[in-house]
Amino acid sequence: MLKPVTLESELIKLEPITMAHLSDFCKAGNFAEVWRYMQSNPCQNEDVARAWIGDMIDEMATGSQVAFVIINKQNNQIVGSTRLFRVNEVDRALEIGHTFISPTFQRSHVNSHAKYLLLEYVFETLDFTRVEICTHENNLPSRHAIARIGGQFEGILRKNRRAEDGSYRNTALFSIINDEWPQVKAALLNTGQRKEVFSYDSN
Repeated sequence: MLKPVTLESELIKLEPITMAHLSDFCKAGNFAEVWRYMQSNPCQNEDVARAWIGDMIDEMATGSQVAFVIINKQNNQIVGSTRLFRVNEVDRALEIGHTFISPTFQRSHVNSHAKYLLLEYVFETLDFTRVEICTHENNLPSRHAIARIGGQFEGILRKNRRAEDGSYRNTALFSIINDEWPQVKAALLNTGQRKEVFSYDSN
């Protein structure tokens, strides 16, 4: 079972989402290009975003996920969101995903710091064994970014995600396991790489 937790680096803060974040969360995500590989834009207006946040809050209450807003500490601005979810307590595995970053802050420190904080928490505090990171089969920038930080490509999951209109997508599956974490951590702590890896969204 996951519990809400706040994670911070010198440049960003991951804060569990609440309805108080609604307006700024919606502004951070209301860009068509952010949702290119999704069927719809869940930040298109505050009513839609409110329903989405409500679902996240409900899931967090069950301990099945933790959804975060990503706050840029330089200006205290919400610049995206990410979450821990699909928890398998028996096998000590979970997924990092539903990540979006505002276009202005893509190719910056934001996403790499966020992934570092999440991976560090999962492997070193929760003592999990496996983290999965998935993205749309056709989202090549995201696939390249995941691979650059050490995500191991495991294959294409065919028709594994069903959209609201009944259509299916193929998903590229990557993983990082606890044996690999020391090497991945060292790479993420490298100042130069921190500004480049995970520049793109993965969902």
